[in-house]
Amino acid sequence: MGFYFDKFETRQPEPPLVYSAVTEGIWQFLAVIAMTLGAWYLWWRWTASLNPDALWYAIPLVVAETASYFGLGLFVFNLWKLEDYPQQPPPANVREVVNPDHAEDRPIKVDVFFPSYNEDVELVRLSILDAKKITYPFPIELKIFVLDDGKRPEMQQVAEQEGVGYLTRSSNIGFKAGNLRNAMEQTHGDFIVICDADTRPFPTILEHTLGYFRDPEVAWVQTPQWFFDLPEGKRLPDFLGRYLKTPGRWLGKGVEAVIGEVRVGEDPFVNEPKMFYDVIQRRRNWANASFCCGAGSIHRREAVMEAALKCYADTIEKQVGKQSKQLQKLMGGEALDSNLVQEMRHQVASEEEFTPYRFHVSEDIYTSIVLHADQDRHWKSVLHPAVESKMLSPQDLLSWTVQRFKYAGGTLDIALHDNPLTRPGMSWSQRLMYGATIWSYFGGIWNLIFLLAPLVYLFAGIAPVSAYTGDFFKHILPFLIFMELAFMVGTWGIAGYRSKASYLSFFPVNLRAIWTVLKGEKIKFPVTPKDRQEGNFFHLIWPQFAVIVLTVCGVLYASIQYFILHNQDYSLGGILVNIFWGLNNIFALSGIVLAAFWQPEATDLAEEEQATAAYKNNEVIA
Repeated sequence: MGFYFDKFETRQPEPPLVYSAVTEGIWQFLAVIAMTLGAWYLWWRWTASLNPDALWYAIPLVVAETASYFGLGLFVFNLWKLEDYPQQPPPANVREVVNPDHAEDRPIKVDVFFPSYNEDVELVRLSILDAKKITYPFPIELKIFVLDDGKRPEMQQVAEQEGVGYLTRSSNIGFKAGNLRNAMEQTHGDFIVICDADTRPFPTILEHTLGYFRDPEVAWVQTPQWFFDLPEGKRLPDFLGRYLKTPGRWLGKGVEAVIGEVRVGEDPFVNEPKMFYDVIQRRRNWANASFCCGAGSIHRREAVMEAALKCYADTIEKQVGKQSKQLQKLMGGEALDSNLVQEMRHQVASEEEFTPYRFHVSEDIYTSIVLHADQDRHWKSVLHPAVESKMLSPQDLLSWTVQRFKYAGGTLDIALHDNPLTRPGMSWSQRLMYGATIWSYFGGIWNLIFLLAPLVYLFAGIAPVSAYTGDFFKHILPFLIFMELAFMVGTWGIAGYRSKASYLSFFPVNLRAIWTVLKGEKIKFPVTPKDRQEGNFFHLIWPQFAVIVLTVCGVLYASIQYFILHNQDYSLGGILVNIFWGLNNIFALSGIVLAAFWQPEATDLAEEEQATAAYKNNEVIA
């Protein structure tokens, strides 16, 4: 049988970005200038620019600008410097990764977990086969387990055929976190490699990561996730030539001669995670604030279990304290008998779930917070910069939306119920790093304002500022120019515009996540589909499409009013600013709209259908 990604099997990941002290110094210099100019601009906005005749419009916009600037400051702090955790040679035995005074001299034990629910069993087989190829320069006890919450006989058969462990359970309580807990209760590895069903580890994953655990305070190591199946797209000359023939190819070559290579249909969902891992997560190493992202991570069992026990005990004491206060009120303030309190403690303990990984949709970041906040052990995290596994990307907008909503809703739910910013045990730098993550998911609020704001001027001629004069451009242009220069240098080696555009177009998912959490609804545990979902996904992008249509209409309307009808409600400065602003919004949102209708090339679809047919034939023969 075959899969659509078979033709991508030979792809190799890009190496990590190379550190340059010169580039970092230039980035820091430009970032300080940009933030200073931004503060100057905001001071002017609040004190001298608001249109007194339209405060209903001016104030929400300047509040949005201020919130965005605050997030920008957190992002600058996140990207400020790069200090990779020193990579150590692989340990030869367990005494080199735990306290040598209390450890026996034996090979290290490692368990590789593949949690699964409804994924194609042959897809999981590929992950198992790659895990079996893991190498290590010293004797090691490596065990591979499929954790099947789907309770499928065919999945058990694959595990038996490949000679790996198969673990399941009677209920699916806690979903993935519960699945991991069940596995930890039945295994004994010193370290645990967490994979998704489609995670294909490289042979070097242990050789390159276990050395970090020579430091007994390192609790886990996260390796970058890499999607090896991202569409390559077509070069612009080829794409235009398909429709416009020779003139199209000439036009495409001309455009590429000016701005460089352009590919149409390349990664339509902006799944490329290099910006997140190689820049954002990697630059949290110095603050010990890189958090776990699940797949591709290696965990010290001792750290996970110890943190879980402390969290379990703390939760029990909180519940007992709360119930004791309520009982004292009923008893008129009398002190409670110690035996009664102890009985309450036993009762609460019997009702409370003990779990190494929190039963939460974002169990990975939740567990990271628990470990980072441990005031006794001061556990450390490491983002290993090199890719050590490959995965499959969401292949359609529905899968992408499910995944992004889970990330946003899970993070916001943690912020509401167990905020790391107020949790004891965190350093100030860790709080700021987690704060940057949480704050980014509130961005849907001010991004919506930024998308709608130019429409007010384009349709009504009402400005949020007192006037679009030289004073306005004097304050905003230096800030925008230096901000773009700073982040161009700060993320040197990675194209940043698509990430910014994706973040702007992400606003409906963000707003839905915010509303869901505020209503008190529990964020569900959806499994991100591994197969491409068929159908029309326009219903997922109608807000973005509506903004695009309204902006196009607004640009045309305002242009006619000013340039043809000479409407005095508009000014040249206002027209230029808001048309440019609107066009930027259109361009940023167009990617997600096109992604809703994206289809693989006809040849790709044919190959996928052939692979599916072959798989079905194999099933019939079997």
